[in-house]
Amino acid sequence: MSKGRDRMVFKRTDGKWENKRNNADRASSLHDTQKEAEQAAREMLKNQGGGELITKGVDGKIRSKDTIAPGNDPYPPKDKEN
Repeated sequence: MSKGRDRMVFKRTDGKWENKRNNADRASSLHDTQKEAEQAAREMLKNQGGGELITKGVDGKIRSKDTIAPGNDPYPPKDKEN
């Protein structure tokens, strides 16, 4: 883990997709699509020096986890997600 720089993308009850730092009370940004929220989260993590991006699906379950460089993933995946 990367000391509070991790971000989560998930769908809110109002239908918007939220990009939020894990230890924050408020959203960093709101988006109409999951893709837009993921792109914003990736850019923020990249600018902050890396970290973990966790994306939840519409059902609220974790869909994917990705370490954004220059973060240090102690257990990198053997296959790459698209």
